[in-house]
Amino acid sequence: MNPGRADLHAELLRLFGYREFRPNQQEVIDAVLARRDVFVVMPTGGGKSLCYQLPAVVLPGYCVVISPLIALMKDQVDAARANGIRAELLNSSQDPAQRAAALAAFSGNGHPGDGPGVDLLYVAPERFSDAAFTSLLTQRPPSFFAIDEAHCVSEWGHDFRPDYLRLGELGATYPGIPIAAFTATATHKVQRDIVERLRLREPHVVRASFDRPNLRYAVVPKSKEAAQILSFVRERPGVPGIIYRATRKKVEQTAASLQADGIRALPYHAGLNDAVRAENQERFQRDEAEVIVATIAFGMGIDKSNVRYVLHGDLPKSLEGYYQESGRAGRDGEPADCVLLAGGGDVATARYFINQMADPDQQARASRALAEMIRYSGSIGCRRTQLLHYFGEQYSAPAHPGCCDVCAGEVRSVDITRDAQIVMSAMARTGQRFGVGHIVDVVVGSDSERVRSRGHHLVKTWGVGADKPAPHWRRVIDSLISQRLIEQTDEKFPTLRLTESSREVLAGERSVAMAEFHTVRAGGRTRRSRMDGDDVRVIDAPETQRLFEQLRALRKQIADEQGVPAYIVFTDRTLRDMAERRPCSMDEMAEVHGVGKEKLARYGERFAKAIALD
Repeated sequence: MNPGRADLHAELLRLFGYREFRPNQQEVIDAVLARRDVFVVMPTGGGKSLCYQLPAVVLPGYCVVISPLIALMKDQVDAARANGIRAELLNSSQDPAQRAAALAAFSGNGHPGDGPGVDLLYVAPERFSDAAFTSLLTQRPPSFFAIDEAHCVSEWGHDFRPDYLRLGELGATYPGIPIAAFTATATHKVQRDIVERLRLREPHVVRASFDRPNLRYAVVPKSKEAAQILSFVRERPGVPGIIYRATRKKVEQTAASLQADGIRALPYHAGLNDAVRAENQERFQRDEAEVIVATIAFGMGIDKSNVRYVLHGDLPKSLEGYYQESGRAGRDGEPADCVLLAGGGDVATARYFINQMADPDQQARASRALAEMIRYSGSIGCRRTQLLHYFGEQYSAPAHPGCCDVCAGEVRSVDITRDAQIVMSAMARTGQRFGVGHIVDVVVGSDSERVRSRGHHLVKTWGVGADKPAPHWRRVIDSLISQRLIEQTDEKFPTLRLTESSREVLAGERSVAMAEFHTVRAGGRTRRSRMDGDDVRVIDAPETQRLFEQLRALRKQIADEQGVPAYIVFTDRTLRDMAERRPCSMDEMAEVHGVGKEKLARYGERFAKAIALD
């Protein structure tokens, strides 16, 4: 018999210290307990893991969790154990003794007739190529399978993994055992592909909202990117953040620049050897580095809950990838910033690499994805609305300053019709054979040898835009490209070309607007407020903030003693709640969000004592 809802809420409080389920969690859990196949699209930070961890505890037997994140399985197991859940892992990173210990725990410590001694068994998809492992599952079948990061099975997803294809055989190999598949991002097309490839049997489908109210989106025109990034990080001293760069070289340069300024920053990319890469990730996980500078090789390899910002220093390849990467911020529900530096040079670079692709279909998909990304970065509409629209969701909530830079009034629409005509005229009069830099030189009236040698100082548009600086004209060109009013070729040295729409602008039949960015105030939002629905509640009275920092230090000390990341002890949200409530007894501590029975017993007294001494 399945447990009733009252029992589930009791277990929710006992294990996780939560009094209510997040949106959609109850529906998913009910479907799992009803032994149905389930497909769940739930954004990062939405509480996917609880949807299989709680049923794994209340159902007889155990759950096999299939995940591609070998580097993070230990942290996932440690986090489950910290909540009093019996968890083990099996993967290729273990030595023989570790595997033997995990198997002994799984087998109920080897006593004949005992059932499995675990609630959760984490494995990588490659494990299903091991006959000994599949035989073990046949002997001791799980209550259900949970497939995490299920988009990896889809060729349309952003992290396709061939080993995931084998998981489509689970239903036939283990008939009668339900499968629950989870992913943070999937368009409807990707969703259909996943369900088909995993051969899910009439699955109960749950598509949670992709809206992350605690995330604030912004786009900033790229100028001197090294200085922009340094300034951004300086404004957030000691705050954990991720900076994504497009190439290994840029990762190294950015990390070195931050380090030279005394910031604890580390690089992460596929060119580093495995040991260095693992060490850098581990140091970031354990708050020994405040910033990780990475290529998308960092990908899914981060489960850190207290990342307060994700800064993209270059244009991402797609909106889906951008949503996934920026979504690594604010997993704990606390406010976080998602900022994109965007410039026309990124578009030219992306187009060049797309042009090198041999597969025409792949090239076409990449071009469409880039076009969506260009429109997003150059838009003067709500960022959140655009992201949600990409996933087929309408954003109906009223705009508020915490939504994005546009809704905060930091971006406004300005008419640039005349400037657009100047640029287009310069392109036409120079034969549409030159790139952004040369067209800007002509418009501002550069007296360079390159301009004079081609006679371009004699064209009518030479110097017409001298009253405005060169960066303004670069932004105009970026905006025209993003609106498809002009084109940039895919050549190694890209040139600008007019389109049919250009001729409408030149003829005065069409007006043009551009986003104008105001100087953004130092990004203290992530330090000063927490998003509760659509309202921003100020929580950083000096004494509360001071206590919060003291509790963070204690958390770091305990995490170091136990050899686990700090968030496994308590999340930032839990520490915030402690700092506000100031519980000094175990009964009061049990009322704090995120303090379940196991964590209360492990850590409650030390934190209560620290609060009492404040």
